[in-house]
Amino acid sequence: MQDGRPWPGNDSKDHTGMIQVFLGHSGAHDVEGNELPRLVYISREKRPDFRNHKKAGAENALVRVSAVLTNAPYILNLDCDHYVNNSKAVREAMCFLMDPQVGRDVCYVQFPNRFDGIDRSDRYANRNTVFFDINMKGLDGIQGPVYVGTGCVFYRQALYGYGPPSLPGLPTVSSSSHSWFKKPSKDPSEVKQDTKQEELDAAIFNLGEIENYDQNERSMLISQMSLERTFGTSQVFIESTLMEKGGLPESADPSTLIKEAIHVISCGYELKTSWGKEIGWTYGSVTEDILTGFKMHCRGWRSIYCMPLRPAFKGSVPLNLSDRLHQVLRWALGSVEIFLSRHCPLWYGYAAGRLKWLQRLAYIHTIVYPFTSFPLIVYCSIPAICLLSGKFIVATDTMTNLGNLLYLGLSISIIVTNVLEMWWSGVSIQDWWRNEQFWVIGGVSS
Repeated sequence: MQDGRPWPGNDSKDHTGMIQVFLGHSGAHDVEGNELPRLVYISREKRPDFRNHKKAGAENALVRVSAVLTNAPYILNLDCDHYVNNSKAVREAMCFLMDPQVGRDVCYVQFPNRFDGIDRSDRYANRNTVFFDINMKGLDGIQGPVYVGTGCVFYRQALYGYGPPSLPGLPTVSSSSHSWFKKPSKDPSEVKQDTKQEELDAAIFNLGEIENYDQNERSMLISQMSLERTFGTSQVFIESTLMEKGGLPESADPSTLIKEAIHVISCGYELKTSWGKEIGWTYGSVTEDILTGFKMHCRGWRSIYCMPLRPAFKGSVPLNLSDRLHQVLRWALGSVEIFLSRHCPLWYGYAAGRLKWLQRLAYIHTIVYPFTSFPLIVYCSIPAICLLSGKFIVATDTMTNLGNLLYLGLSISIIVTNVLEMWWSGVSIQDWWRNEQFWVIGGVSS
């Protein structure tokens, strides 16, 4: 560093929290005079004695820091190997999220994953055409697509465990009062009280001013401590979670906010809180994306699938068979982890009754598909066994006409379904066949 000290991030597994502001509150301007968005580099604290929860833990740390520093109501989530390919993509997402009718219940807008560096024949089925162009479009007609970990614009309040405003029974947030439930219009005395509350809000962001208020006024602040078990000990962050439309008070002190941002990315901040359980990205699986979106849908939120003609975002893919099979294995292990956890769609989320049955079936499919590798291995082994033994395993004299008809009818129905799906989605036969080929390769190899 400039003062001669070693860079604290040299050890990636043992370093203090670091925040570097490139474009701060005043920001910078482009050639047309428009203010550029703020740019902040964040590296959360890591210690050998603490679990960092990998990507999910990093996402939760970023949510807290961004809430303290800017508190924008919407969050764009991209993997580090993805880039923006369509400058109007975020605007298209905003059309859904800010719609006065639909947007109130939308937790995120998911874009399909598109990739660079894929050969013309897509030999390893990296495009996942059937999933992104058929399955996800179908889910958009139920309760929305699953969250796939990148290329997604979130409504911040949905990450805090709140339910959608249109459904009673789960906590919702109001920007005009610090109650967990909506209230009717106020009379002048209530408006005056809310004005005083706004002054207290500003005091939270400027922690040194709290002592200027009397005991009764400070009790209003102390009442917020009940949320510490949920959100953590940062009063600044707790206050930000109660601002439905986001933003910071004009009197917020930047130096105080930076100190608070360092605090919320410390290793021990999430201890004895709901982070990773009911708030933010959910821990407990390498496929935390599926689990996080599933819990939002269980609360009654819906998601939107947006497919602009020009791909919104593009990323990189495995370039060889070994890396591709390792990726498939990691996804399969994540699905098995969810299947064996308390968040399994087979038994989780029935109490609220807000997850539609077809949506539940779709989530069940995402966690049980790894088990199809067992019958797939048997199916692929039968021809070799028959050739080596010289015998047909299924005795022909036991097959009845009814059995033949049932088997034939099932096969024809599957073929017709696939043809209709390809016609509806515009997927080519080559892409569909490549997907089926690699499904077999991945199922018996990884």
